[in-house]
Amino acid sequence: MKRVYNFSAGPSCLPEDVLRACADEMLDYQQTGQSVMEMSHRSKAYKAIIEDAEAMVRKLLDVPDTYSVLFLQGGASTQFAMVPLNLGIRHKKAAYINTGIWAGKAIQEARKYVAVDVVASSEDKAFTYIPHVEKIAGDYDYAYICLNNTIKGTHYEYIPDAGAIPLVADISSCVLSEPLDIRAFGLVFAGAQKNLGPAGVTLVIVRNDLLTETPREETPTMLSYKTHADEGSLYNTPPCYAIYVLGKVLHWIDANGGATGMKKRNQEKAQLLYDYLDASGVYHATVAPGSRSLMNIPFLTKETDPAKADELNKVFVAEAATAGLINLAGHRTVGGMRASLYNAMPIEGVRALIAFWEEFAKKYVV
Repeated sequence: MKRVYNFSAGPSCLPEDVLRACADEMLDYQQTGQSVMEMSHRSKAYKAIIEDAEAMVRKLLDVPDTYSVLFLQGGASTQFAMVPLNLGIRHKKAAYINTGIWAGKAIQEARKYVAVDVVASSEDKAFTYIPHVEKIAGDYDYAYICLNNTIKGTHYEYIPDAGAIPLVADISSCVLSEPLDIRAFGLVFAGAQKNLGPAGVTLVIVRNDLLTETPREETPTMLSYKTHADEGSLYNTPPCYAIYVLGKVLHWIDANGGATGMKKRNQEKAQLLYDYLDASGVYHATVAPGSRSLMNIPFLTKETDPAKADELNKVFVAEAATAGLINLAGHRTVGGMRASLYNAMPIEGVRALIAFWEEFAKKYVV
């Protein structure tokens, strides 16, 4: 069967070169006579795999030695609790910027452990823009942002100035889509299943001075960053195969120009879609310029009657899937449609989507 173009917000498409390489090594990884799926995480062969993955993270994100690189489990959602448990120690107070569902979930979880000040929010316009915050100041243990909003399709085009307050960022849906100055943050984290690899592993990069404090007393051992940093992410059995695939994806990114190369690639793809949407008259992007994501592009037809629009959206998603363009439905909480253009999505997929837009408009909209 011919491969489809997968526009899912996650798990997302992976580079075909990586999939082929993993298939070639499925039964015998580098003459060990076993699959990585079967391999002991304490073995010499696996030690080389996880160390290479860390080295590639450090290279591609220019991570200095003053930061630890961790490969954890539990998805980005577990980080919503780990962050306040590990960082909310001295003042038990944190600043959050609310830009949508994922930031909102983080706020809700953090409130179980610390006092949360929402210092800015875009809720007034249904989270369709990124609020601009010049400076975050106060007696906060940390400040928190979600750098890219997969559901609403917004993205920070600046990094808030938090001064000496450690800045924490959920970068799950934009990690390595463009260069990022890790030194501007105390901690970043990313679920792998968008730009880094398959679901099952979460990347955390944390400044070492933030590991020197003892986490809150109620913190489970497995939810302590120090637990994992002290053991090189091998305190317990890690998601071995997911880390192996992640390493291969990182090498693919490196071979294709690194973060700078990905930004060029992603800007070209996103510009094609936004230019078409802005000029279409039939479809439109839901996010205004200045806050638009390169990774996630929600869009609607010009149909304004809610019932008719919902039915038209369902027809669009179904016929697109038949045409080999899958997972274009918007998030269940907002509806509409959404195209996610993560690093592995080729520009041919974007051109195929535009061609489908044209044909669909002739049949149903114009």
